[in-house]
Amino acid sequence: MSPTDVHIVELDVRSHLNKKLEPFQLIMDTVKGLQPSDVFVLHAPFKPTPLLGILKMKGYSSTSERMGSDHWVTTFVHKKNKTSTESISAAVLSGTTPETERDSVSGDESTSCAGHPVGVTLEARQDESPRTPTVVLDNRGLEPPQPMMRTLAALERCKPGEVVLIHNDRVPVFLIEELNNLGCLYTVEDQADGTAKVRIEKG
Repeated sequence: MSPTDVHIVELDVRSHLNKKLEPFQLIMDTVKGLQPSDVFVLHAPFKPTPLLGILKMKGYSSTSERMGSDHWVTTFVHKKNKTSTESISAAVLSGTTPETERDSVSGDESTSCAGHPVGVTLEARQDESPRTPTVVLDNRGLEPPQPMMRTLAALERCKPGEVVLIHNDRVPVFLIEELNNLGCLYTVEDQADGTAKVRIEKG
């Protein structure tokens, strides 16, 4: 299949983020509807680094291009699609010149928070004393999707067994769904002021 023959599915979440709306579920719903032969092109105001790792675990390679100060274009290609990510990205971006940065992630690289079945909710082990958090993040007051991005980026840097403790304005439902998919152990503690603390252990 040549780059000109691919079926491209595009999603622009810049307006969602400008309105301070969380686009993660919209992105994942779009990905869920993709065929292996489809190419997913995401437009965002920043490089979606945590998303690259999430979709890498779903078998997608990616190439990110910075088109301007607030415009990144990331092209995702499933490993079953034999056309290279770089050639498809070049076709998608034909006629444009990236401003600065280009990066790619292979779907065959090692993944974070792996080792547990997808979709299984895991509870903290009761036979061990709680481990001291490796990273503590206060995400209160941050606008979506920053709390989720900060948390996933911290998990990406952690080693298996290390703990990230976050404090959010509310229970992070989209993050919890992703933690289930990633196979991370976690506990949620509702606070008296309506906020929530989540203790996450990388699998």
